Amino acid sequence: MSEQLKTATPEPATTRTDAKDTEVGSVFVSNYPPYSFWGKDDVPAVTNALNSPPTPDATLGLYLHIPFCRKRCKFCYFRVYTDKNSSDIQLYLDALGTEVELYSELPSVADRPLKFVYFGGGTPSYISSKHLKALVKRIKAAIPWDSAEEVAFECEPGTLTQGKLESIKEIGVTRLSLGVENLNDTILAENGRAHLSKEVYRVTPWIAELQFDQVNMDLIAGMVGETWDSWRDTVQRTIDLDPDSITVYQMELPFNTVYSKDIFGGKDLFVADWKTKREWHHYAFEQLAAAGYKMSSAYTMVKQDKPGQFIYRDAVWRGSDMLGTGVASFSHMSGIHFQNATSWDDYVNSLHKHQLPLDRAFPTTPAERLTREMILQLKLGRIETAYFREKFNADIVEVFGSTYQKLQDEGMLTFDKDAVTLTRKGLLRVDGLLPEFYAPKYRNARYT
Repeated sequence: MSEQLKTATPEPATTRTDAKDTEVGSVFVSNYPPYSFWGKDDVPAVTNALNSPPTPDATLGLYLHIPFCRKRCKFCYFRVYTDKNSSDIQLYLDALGTEVELYSELPSVADRPLKFVYFGGGTPSYISSKHLKALVKRIKAAIPWDSAEEVAFECEPGTLTQGKLESIKEIGVTRLSLGVENLNDTILAENGRAHLSKEVYRVTPWIAELQFDQVNMDLIAGMVGETWDSWRDTVQRTIDLDPDSITVYQMELPFNTVYSKDIFGGKDLFVADWKTKREWHHYAFEQLAAAGYKMSSAYTMVKQDKPGQFIYRDAVWRGSDMLGTGVASFSHMSGIHFQNATSWDDYVNSLHKHQLPLDRAFPTTPAERLTREMILQLKLGRIETAYFREKFNADIVEVFGSTYQKLQDEGMLTFDKDAVTLTRKGLLRVDGLLPEFYAPKYRNARYT
């Protein structure tokens, strides 16, 4: 299969290119091996795993995909819908509830406590309070989450009302993540965001009043139209909003975004180059450190006086089982990766028949699981060799030593027998470094 997936030109997502410009095909690395190697032939392995006892000591999380948005951002590559009415939403949420109920009856899931719950999208805050409460009531009846360490919820500022925020708090959300992205209205409009900055300022007092355990705000360095002046202003204004954590992503151009299609169509579109985006990212982290934040990962800074946990991220990057529910969602169970049906009709119709909407899968080897955890945890900035010895009975310095040495010679990291630590230079380009660790058959292939 890997030969069929090779591309004629280097893939920025699976090959170390060190390109200057932001290339179409660049992505935030979220999994290994690449998604393009998953296939329908391996779906029976998923069924076998789901009908078997879980891997001993593995934690379990639940991801709920709410795929509705007011508008589609021009840089978005997720499965989202902007044309669904209330009855469509109810139809989808009914299917989502059925999916969770089907999972709850399987040996791999039954009676296992949830470590985390994550409402992602799309825009979870798009749906009404009535829809949200009914969905949660049904899901918690199937898989209770009162003991979960974290319930995370993504929000788009313009979809929030005071009443909806109260409903979000009522269902047990502990980590609220607000998709701010930028605080310049011209830039927000150019990039297709549904909200404007006034909506951020409208909702933040309500959020503060409800005292969520953790409030995160997302920013994107390098949105189309960004300048040094606008970026400095956005960073300072976000600090002034005083969230518990701030996550800074660098603008990517996956293949299926509006912007990527525009570029392929010959449109002259200026996207900041990697050097500039790294400088903006670095600037934001410097300002956040001066304001009392400390690094939690290559992307996130947290207040020094707050716990700053992100259970979902840390659990997934440490190989937790996760049920990814909803259209096109990704799951990881007992060493097998799998994805749901990617079309609305296929997803809803499967669950109408009380069948799990499984579409493609990939059973991983122990070596692939080791590589996956190692590269994902590198994004935290530092990994301890003892963790991998205990979990995998592997010495990562021995397994990956030549690549560590190469990256150390380039000033990207330092390593010894106890730990591997990214330098600031390495942190700012970590996703571009990770293909160095890919097995040869997974390089220069489509990521998705």
